Amino acid sequence: MQNMDTTSKVYIAGHRGLVGSAIMRHMQTAGFENIVVRTHKELDLTNTAAVATFFKEEKPKYVILAAAKVGGIHANNVYRADFIYDNLMIQNNVIHQSYRAGVEKLLFLGSTCIYPKNCPQPIKEDYLLTDTLEYTNEPYAIAKIAGIKMCESYNLQYGTNFISAMPTNLYGPNDNFDLLNAHVLPALLRKIHLGKLWEQKDWAGIRADLNSLPINAIDDSASEDEIIACFNAMGISEANGKVTVEIWGSGTPMREFLWVEDMAEACVFLLEHMNFESSNDQEKNRNTHINIGTGCDLSIADLAQQIKQSVGFNGDFVFNTDKPDGTMRKVTDVSRINGIGWKASVSLEEGISKMYAWYLSKNLSVK
Repeated sequence: MQNMDTTSKVYIAGHRGLVGSAIMRHMQTAGFENIVVRTHKELDLTNTAAVATFFKEEKPKYVILAAAKVGGIHANNVYRADFIYDNLMIQNNVIHQSYRAGVEKLLFLGSTCIYPKNCPQPIKEDYLLTDTLEYTNEPYAIAKIAGIKMCESYNLQYGTNFISAMPTNLYGPNDNFDLLNAHVLPALLRKIHLGKLWEQKDWAGIRADLNSLPINAIDDSASEDEIIACFNAMGISEANGKVTVEIWGSGTPMREFLWVEDMAEACVFLLEHMNFESSNDQEKNRNTHINIGTGCDLSIADLAQQIKQSVGFNGDFVFNTDKPDGTMRKVTDVSRINGIGWKASVSLEEGISKMYAWYLSKNLSVK
């Protein structure tokens, strides 16, 4: 496929999130001038009638489905019904209405949590549905698997060209830093940043952070004692003049991380170079989704050390082994996407530094 026409109408669902905002920035920089977006207030993607009306009126040529309800281990495990219901409804509505509106190509974005908990490493696309899932995020994973199979099924029955990509753990600008439901990297970065501010007795910096993003209703107006109690509840504490940051689990699980701007570049690359091709061999029609990642991983403990160095924190880490580790290793096999010409370019060290600079730029003002 040749490069996309930059005048073509492109609908990005979820343009305010980590994934969607990165894709929109990348497309705008590349000269795309007809990008259609809607906020959640303007268009509730779980509302079937509203989504049908939107597609009937807008008739986009391309659709990027980056909208999803997402979260870390805690959120996935606690809000199980919300994660499966909301994601299924979003996918069902956007994919079906894309078919009805004659969308030329749709890119559905999922996650590598779709793969079995104990599948071989690195994870190949063909490992989908070969074993049981990690239970803590099973509802979310099942919803994403349904999205992959929905795209596959519409392609086979209706001749659509709906493709699916499974990014590894993403991080970058517009990430979720809410300590109650963030993913591991942004949660660690914020906790370590707050730990550094505490060891420096930088209460102005702490209040600036809480002004931007309160923790459990504790904001910059709280007393120092209230803030300290909040920090302790979040696993940030001080004893004998030393600040410690708690990390869930043993620190031994291995994870892979991809700078979100790299992911955005990969998505446009896939829209331009990847198509669904039906085959008489049913096995070739299965698992046509593609992994997006670096193919490199590191332990959570080593990740924490990298963040510590980038942030400039001098305290210690405490590993809470009463909390779940999740899957012990997750690293993607990226030979398929590398084989068609795309490879990640931003190292983890560089990405963490960029992310911390972005975070600081958003959290410097005090009321």
